[in-house]
Amino acid sequence: MNTNRLSKTITAALNDQMTKEAHASQIYLSYAAWAEKQGFGGIANFLFRHANEERNHMMKLLEYILKRGAEVKVTAIPAPPENPTSINNCFEKVFDHEVDNTKAVYKLVKMSLDEQDWATWNFMQWFVKEQIEEETLAMNLIDKMKIAGGEKISSDALYSLDRDLEKTPDDARSAQDVTTENP
Repeated sequence: MNTNRLSKTITAALNDQMTKEAHASQIYLSYAAWAEKQGFGGIANFLFRHANEERNHMMKLLEYILKRGAEVKVTAIPAPPENPTSINNCFEKVFDHEVDNTKAVYKLVKMSLDEQDWATWNFMQWFVKEQIEEETLAMNLIDKMKIAGGEKISSDALYSLDRDLEKTPDDARSAQDVTTENP
């Protein structure tokens, strides 16, 4: 008896997204190792935590595919891109990567809507919200760098940023969570 509840196209797209999340984990891992080598332990810690978070996203997708009775296809993960040239460049690369991932999530949401696969559409809403948080977090990092001087950031400001990111929470508040009492 066939208990698969996912179409071939949705299954392929979910498997692709699973690989994308694994790739994201490798990118954060690579950037974290680069930051650590540069002496930025706080920034590295922040990026290492995000590498783990991306791996958790991959596992979420893997588990969903299995729970819907479809086949998981584990494929090769592309190598991470070249190391950043600066902390500012690192955060810009993180933002660009998150925007690219958001586009992939939206494509999957649209595909599930078009196929009227409401279970997958509902499941993917978690990723939509997560990508809002990821992009907001990346934009906040870029904003901090702009305020501190961007590529011309002073060593004192960079030291302070490194210390701040060591303790920074791994998520950002979404606009939909804001209230007048708690902006």
